[in-house]
Amino acid sequence: MSKRSRCARCRRPLNYCLCADIPSLHTTTELLVIQHPSEQGHALNTARLLCLGLDAATLLVAEQVPVDWAAWLQEPDYHIELLFPGPQAGLLTAAEPERPRRLVLLDGTWRKARKLYYLNPVLQQLPQVALPAGQRSRYRLRKASEPDALSTLEAGVVALGMLEPDTDFSPLLRPFERLIDGQIQSMGEQVWQAHFAARAQGNPEKS
Repeated sequence: MSKRSRCARCRRPLNYCLCADIPSLHTTTELLVIQHPSEQGHALNTARLLCLGLDAATLLVAEQVPVDWAAWLQEPDYHIELLFPGPQAGLLTAAEPERPRRLVLLDGTWRKARKLYYLNPVLQQLPQVALPAGQRSRYRLRKASEPDALSTLEAGVVALGMLEPDTDFSPLLRPFERLIDGQIQSMGEQVWQAHFAARAQGNPEKS
């Protein structure tokens, strides 16, 4: 059986192409999303949608950061931070640094994100920042037990909204919502209610 034809840009099946809903937004912040290779073919690949919607964002699929990108992460003329909520992370702030800003996100499950971090010393050398507590995910198919766990796209929208408050980044959520709606429709409302609805409504103990 042949595979369904896919859009070359958003990588979704052609009859579920999301490109019409992907915005084209300008940012002064340069964004790098490092995606664990096992996430590349995931049906709910929000990192790709995030980067497609921004003019200064790059999606790097790699378990180990290539030499040229390691150099990018160490350029002294930029203020570079890693959005990674570890114990050493400070709160992301909108205070304007003296140098242009670069922000790095890791895309994958928590286990895979931690693996990316520990496999790459260049990431460990970056200042770590975290989003304010109490974020509410719209990821109605999430299985994360943490109530404020966000998808990569949502984390990017929140972070950029803090760093560049004069720009509305909410249009990035349009293809994300369509993606989630399409997956729920595909699995069927009954399956979604049985396995995901309780978590989506803030009751993780009733999965």
